[in-house]
Amino acid sequence: VQLVESGGGLVQPGGSLKLSCATSGFTFSSVFMSWYRQAPGKGRDMIATISNRDGYTNYADSVKGRFTISRDDAKNTTYLQMNNLKPEDTAVYSCSALIAYVRRWGQGTQVTVSS
Repeated sequence: VQLVESGGGLVQPGGSLKLSCATSGFTFSSVFMSWYRQAPGKGRDMIATISNRDGYTNYADSVKGRFTISRDDAKNTTYLQMNNLKPEDTAVYSCSALIAYVRRWGQGTQVTVSS
């Protein structure tokens, strides 16, 4: 099982980034996919989830209306479009999937929002 994030970087407040999470080693179309983030000195929080099959989405209040999670089952990849970024969005972002009752994680990608 592999989950590999990409797309992080430095962006100014108000800017946008799109994160990708490429996966392999499991049946991607059968699992919910989630994005988490961990800010410096804080715990890891779930910010977005997308179901399999019908693509139902759920967001943390802190990102609702600014972030969009999506998935491409043909590419075994999930995405996180982040708009109107704020300094408080600075964190390490990780994708995750619950596979055979075990939560799997990618290595994370750093997002820094600063002028």
